[in-house]
Amino acid sequence: MAGNRAVAYMGPGVVEVQDIGFPDLVLRDGPGVNPLNVGRKCNHGVILKVVTTNICGSDQHMVRGRTTAPSGLVLGHEITGEVIEVGRDVEFIKKGDLVSVPFNIACGRCRSCKERDTHICENVNPDRPGSAYGYVDMGGWVGGQSEYVMVPYADFQLLKFPDKDQAMEKIKDLTMLSDIFPTGYHGAVSAGVKPGSTVYIAGAGPVGLAAAHSAQLLGAAVVIVGDLNGERLAQARSFGCETVNLREHPDLGEQIEQILGVPEVDCAVDCVGFEASGHGANAGEAPATVLNSIMQVTRAGGRLGIPGLYVTGDPGGIDEDAKIGTLKVRLGLGWAKAHTFVTGQTPVMKYHRDLMTAILSGRAQIAKAVNATVISLDEAPRGYHEFDKGAARKYVIDPHGLVK
Repeated sequence: MAGNRAVAYMGPGVVEVQDIGFPDLVLRDGPGVNPLNVGRKCNHGVILKVVTTNICGSDQHMVRGRTTAPSGLVLGHEITGEVIEVGRDVEFIKKGDLVSVPFNIACGRCRSCKERDTHICENVNPDRPGSAYGYVDMGGWVGGQSEYVMVPYADFQLLKFPDKDQAMEKIKDLTMLSDIFPTGYHGAVSAGVKPGSTVYIAGAGPVGLAAAHSAQLLGAAVVIVGDLNGERLAQARSFGCETVNLREHPDLGEQIEQILGVPEVDCAVDCVGFEASGHGANAGEAPATVLNSIMQVTRAGGRLGIPGLYVTGDPGGIDEDAKIGTLKVRLGLGWAKAHTFVTGQTPVMKYHRDLMTAILSGRAQIAKAVNATVISLDEAPRGYHEFDKGAARKYVIDPHGLVK
C-alpha cells in the first residue's frame, strides 16, 4: 500500500510534513476527530490522489495559535484531485475523474443541503452545522494538504472537470474552485455587487483579491481594495483595482472620496476577519475595525458581505470578550443605515460550476489575480512562513509534481 505524507499543525508557528496513514473509507480516530465521528463508514466516498491543495488564510489562524486546534491536526481544505478508489455506494463519480472538492463537507440529504445551504450541513459535524477538512472543531475530517485524502458523499459534492487535459492546462485557476474563488465571489454577491457598483474590499490577501476579481466579473464600475501591506496592494493594482493604504493614510472615507468624489461606496466586503488591525502606522490588533469601517463607508441601504472568518474561541484574543468572539461592533450604525449583513462560510456548491465555466472559457483569470505560486509538499512549511509574513501570493501545493 502507498504511503501518505501530509502537512500537520504541531503548535503555534510550527507545521511539519509527516507520514500519516493511507486513507480508507472510514473516518478513523486522530487529532481533532470528534469522538462521535470516529468509525464513521463512508462507502459513499472516494480516495483522491491530490493534484493540488492550497494554503488558506484560515489555515494561518490555526497555525498562529489563534484557535483551539490540537497538535498533529492534518491541515488543508482546498483540494483538487484524481479519483483512485470509489466506494461501493458511489454511482456517478468514476475512477480516473479529475475533480474539485468543495471545502464544505455536505451530505446532500439534510434540510440545509436540500435548500443549497451546504455550508451548514446538519449531518457531518456532531457539534454544530457545517464542516470542513482539516479544520478545528469541524468534525475532524482529515485535511487534504497531503498526497492522498478521503472525500465523503462523492456523488453529491464533487465537481468533475469535463476534460482532464484541458483542466491540467488551467489547473492553477481551477484549484481555486474549492474555496477561495467561490468565497470571494460569495462575498461580492452577498454585498449586492452589480453592473455600475462602487465596491470597497477590505483586505488584499488572496480572498480579498478573489473578491475584487469577482466584483469585476459582476460588472462593478470601481473596485477599491484596502490593506496595510503595500506588496499586496500592488498585486490588486496589477489587475485594475484602485487601492488605499491604511497604514500610511488611516482615514478610509477620505481616501475613498479622493477616488470617487464622495466618501462612500455602494457596497463592501470584509475579507479580513477577527485578526484585523487598527488603521495607521502604529496601530495594534482591533478585531472589530473592519466591520465598523465598512459600515462607515457603505451608503445607507447598502449591503455588507462578510466572508472574513470570525470565531467563537480565540486563545490569543486581545481581551476576554475577544477570546469568545464578542466584539465591539457599532451595530447601531448599521441599523441606522439599514445595512444588510451576510456572514458565515461560503456554500461553495452554489457557485463552483459557473466559476469553472468562467475559467475554462477564459473569462476568469483568478490565478493571475491572486498570484498563484506552486510549491512542493516539502516546501509547505516555508510557504506558511512566507504567507504569514504577508507575501502577496497564493501558495498552491503540488504533492506529486504534476503541475507544469
